[in-house]
Amino acid sequence: MNRLESARREIHCAGEESGEAQSLRGRLLTRKAGRLLLRDFLVSSGTFLLGLALMWVMVERFGSNDVFAAGASFVAANSVHYALAQGWVFHGSDRGLADGYFYFLVNAAVGLVITVLLFAALMRWTGLNYLVARVVVSVFAGLAIFILNATLNFKRL
Repeated sequence: MNRLESARREIHCAGEESGEAQSLRGRLLTRKAGRLLLRDFLVSSGTFLLGLALMWVMVERFGSNDVFAAGASFVAANSVHYALAQGWVFHGSDRGLADGYFYFLVNAAVGLVITVLLFAALMRWTGLNYLVARVVVSVFAGLAIFILNATLNFKRL
C-alpha cells in the first residue's frame, strides 16, 4: 500500500506541476497576449533597428569589438523600449515607473545574457555577418524578455 500511495502522490504532484504550466501556456495563448505581443513586436522592431544602427556605428565607424557593441547597443535600445512599453504596450499596469524600470532592466539583463552568448556563439561557429547574427539572436532574446515582462513585471498576462 505504501507503494500505491507513493505513486498516487507522484501523479498528483505531477498533475499540479502541469496545471501550473498549462496556466502560463493558457495565458500566453489568448487574444490579449496576441495584442500585447503585436504591440511589443512593433516597439521592439523600432528599438531593435535603433540598436542595430548604433551597433553598426560602433563597429564600422569607431572600430568597437562586435560583441561589446552587441551588448552596449542592446542596453541603449532597451532603455528606449521601456519608455514605449510602459506607455503603450503594457499601458494600465499597476507597476510604478521606477519599479517597472528596475524590473525591466533585470529582465533585460536576462535578454543581454541570451544576446551576448548566442551572438558570440554564432560569430565563433558560423560565417554569419555580425548584423545577420544579431537579427537571429534577437528573436530568442525578444521572446524571452516579452514573456518575463508580460507575466512578472507589468503583470498583464
